[in-house]
Amino acid sequence: MAAVSSASDTGDPRGRHPPERRLLILGGPQSGKTSTANSILGDEVFDVGTETTHSNVGQTEIYGRRVTVVDTPPWAIPSDPEENPEADSNDNAGAESENPTRPPPSLDCEGPCMGAILCPPGPHAILLAVSVTQPFTDTERRAAEEQLGALGGGTWRYSMVVFTGVDKLPKGVFIEEHIENTGESLQWLVERCGSRYHAFDNTRKDTEDNTQVPELMEKVEEMITDNQGWYFEVNELILLEEEQARRALDEERMRMEEHVRQRDQMIGGPPRELRLLLLGWKGVGKSSVGNSILGRRYFESGQETELCLRRQALVSGRRITIVDTPGWDWFSVRRTPKRIRQESQRGAALLRPGPHTLLLVLPVVSSLTARKRRTLLSHIETLFGDSACLHTMVLFSCGDWLGRTPIEEHILRGGRELQRLLEFCGNYYHVLDSKIPGKDRSVSVLLDKMEEMIRENGDKAFLPIQTEWLSEESSYSSDNTEPEDDCRGCQLQ
Repeated sequence: MAAVSSASDTGDPRGRHPPERRLLILGGPQSGKTSTANSILGDEVFDVGTETTHSNVGQTEIYGRRVTVVDTPPWAIPSDPEENPEADSNDNAGAESENPTRPPPSLDCEGPCMGAILCPPGPHAILLAVSVTQPFTDTERRAAEEQLGALGGGTWRYSMVVFTGVDKLPKGVFIEEHIENTGESLQWLVERCGSRYHAFDNTRKDTEDNTQVPELMEKVEEMITDNQGWYFEVNELILLEEEQARRALDEERMRMEEHVRQRDQMIGGPPRELRLLLLGWKGVGKSSVGNSILGRRYFESGQETELCLRRQALVSGRRITIVDTPGWDWFSVRRTPKRIRQESQRGAALLRPGPHTLLLVLPVVSSLTARKRRTLLSHIETLFGDSACLHTMVLFSCGDWLGRTPIEEHILRGGRELQRLLEFCGNYYHVLDSKIPGKDRSVSVLLDKMEEMIRENGDKAFLPIQTEWLSEESSYSSDNTEPEDDCRGCQLQ
């Protein structure tokens, strides 16, 4: 940002053009920006009946001074994770939030900062519209801070809060009392603007005794004087780059939403169901992974699993059935006891008519040698057949060990053997932090990847149960379910 004297902004020295004042109006959804702009212009220049998607310019003359007003689209209100921290937990599955999330702006909507380009060389005042009828929480405060920051450094010295809808305040309550009662977030905003604010009642704009606009312009002149006649100079190149980056993010959001929509169309009516079989060596954290996916401590972790255990929960709108199995030997199929091998097969049999995904759990902290890789693949092919690779996904556990290292970089460092294992699984993999059940936000992404695998497998959506897996089933398995309590009603068959 460069501060430029307004001495060159006073128009023709012979006075043919009145001095100009340029006002940029910013604000969140339903903040009264457009009505405020119309009140300043003294006419219905901008349409208040529809949402503003692009910045618009209006001009008028007030006391011999040309005034340019730019109305802008509402700034985006960032989502607040603290408003609903358990949104993905089983207890709240399917429940409607008391505070519904605000819809994101459409892809055609322009960023509010682009309005600064429409009042070159820059605005004398940035008016932040805040409705007294809308809550102003820390979320709205962060939105205001982000938008002012996007314009560039030094914007706060040119900013003023304009309160709209003051006619809705209780009788006898002045705006100062409203600021004090609303809370720290609004007080922070006013203080950040140098305690500059103005109250607007847009219902009075047609009355003869309306002095709101002249009083506002007097405050604008005082601010310009405090800034020694300078205005905020806009760097168009930076704003255009910011807008391109914002649009790229919006396009990615739209692609993700389309992916979710296609996924919902692919799968039948709710509840959608996924059947997962946890497999892997001893001590790799299969039980912890199962708890993380289900969002609750269903499986006993920290001790060796002896028998298959089936558990079910509603996760991200899907009914998830998981069977935890005993661990295999690290180096040889023959060294894995026959009872353990049979228990793995019986675990698959508990997921009638068959598991959609064989989750091969692999700790990120373990190295994979050629022998270990061959042992894993031998277990899978020996126990579940040659077609098992179509339904196998590698799930990296202990993801917190990666820190800031991307999983793709970890795979490259893991060497050729790890890459060959992933190739066997069709390069389907995911990383999970299984330390705190229900807190890993990537579980929903994992389920999306499983459904993508199912779609790729077409008419082979799951691994069918083989007759030999069913022998002596009741001798070893423990799932606290009756034999007829299976998954034949699954929508993904």
